[in-house]
Amino acid sequence: MIHSNFLLENRYSEELYHDFASKMPIIDYHNHLSPKDLADNKIFGNITKIWIDGDHYKWRAMRTLGIDENFITGDAPDEEKFRKWAYTVPYSMRNPLYHWTHLELSRYFGINDLLTPSNADEVFKIATEKLNTDTYSSQSLISKMNVEVMCTTEDPTDTLEHHQRLSKSSFTTKVSTAFRPDKAIFIENEAYNEYLDKLESVSNTAINTYEDLKTVLRQRIHFFHENGCRLSDHGLENLYADDFTETEVESVFEQRRSGQSVTKKQASKFQSAILLFLSENYHELGWVQQFHLGALRNTNSRMHRILGPDTGWDSIGDYQQAKSLAKFLDTLDTNDKLTKTILYNVNPTYNEVMATMTGNFNDGSIKGKVQWGSGWWFLDQKDGMTDQLNVLSNMGLLSCFVGMLTDSRSFLSFPRHEYFRRILCNLLGKEIEKGELPNEMEWIGKLVQDICYNNAKEYFNF
Repeated sequence: MIHSNFLLENRYSEELYHDFASKMPIIDYHNHLSPKDLADNKIFGNITKIWIDGDHYKWRAMRTLGIDENFITGDAPDEEKFRKWAYTVPYSMRNPLYHWTHLELSRYFGINDLLTPSNADEVFKIATEKLNTDTYSSQSLISKMNVEVMCTTEDPTDTLEHHQRLSKSSFTTKVSTAFRPDKAIFIENEAYNEYLDKLESVSNTAINTYEDLKTVLRQRIHFFHENGCRLSDHGLENLYADDFTETEVESVFEQRRSGQSVTKKQASKFQSAILLFLSENYHELGWVQQFHLGALRNTNSRMHRILGPDTGWDSIGDYQQAKSLAKFLDTLDTNDKLTKTILYNVNPTYNEVMATMTGNFNDGSIKGKVQWGSGWWFLDQKDGMTDQLNVLSNMGLLSCFVGMLTDSRSFLSFPRHEYFRRILCNLLGKEIEKGELPNEMEWIGKLVQDICYNNAKEYFNF
């Protein structure tokens, strides 16, 4: 199924992909891979441990098919879990998992047959034998995909010890991190004070007041910066942009730190203040800030209690975005504190909102200063990517786009860059064939290479 011209529908698409896109290195500027596994150069042992464990995309599909949780996140043997995934795959046609599965089997293991229950044991055996060798360690898997730079995502409490180990190792891929302080923002969370206690411990600084919190977060930002971090990341329902006074925010924080609850309105004022403070610090250091907006998380309270977060119980949310987003960005811009910014949305209803919002704050100082990011999460599929590329083209400049990322927890996810590149080249190739774009392959090929690699290289200053 996965052949050389997969997803490429005419000769122009083929030429754009094979002559221009395919040769470009990968800059994966946002993922959730384990830096410890990378620094340890981990040998995974079998394909279940690297491919199914931790992959909530696969888990959701298996649950939908009626597979018992014991074969998903439970104690079933790894071989049995893999057999259940192989049983699921034929039923996943037209879900992106079907394409991703076969791309990954082909690119990493040279397995080009369709995965079915009848060949599950053979595929498990072939892949597992390879995954027990040094040439299939975590670092080797990254190198196989021509990854030049990758950025994991860490909490402010992280010691970055594994990134420090990687920086001193012989691993040729540059590995950086993104600073994700959401737990310090979500003041309504039950475990908020426990989190602040942990932040106190790692910073060796008491956090009794709002000023203390800002001092510690500033310290952690500079610690991350000293260890090569140049990006932040936030996963929020929407941007917070309430009016507030410092006195109000200090009072809310002290109320919560003393163990009392806060109202939704109080929380929103605090979140608005702390997010502006963080963004001003990112600007000071020249970081890129990323905002992933609109997910409705942990909807199944029963399964959240059993399995915890990030286990497949989230969906698209329907939060209002435009007004607060505009106000937040405008506040930073008015004070000349708006750093390079990437906005991601998970609700396609807001595609045009995001695409036009970026244009409001591109002031000519930096190419593509404010970006609308690639199709994210539920939109990270063929239609979602195509819609994002089309809306961005219609309402912005596709030529300035910094391209794709994996946003993944799997070391086998990097063919998603190939998937995106094929979709991009096919979109442009079809328009060349119809005469909607000129048959100027060198120029359009250059635009493809910019989107696949060059723009990100320049934007992130890697």
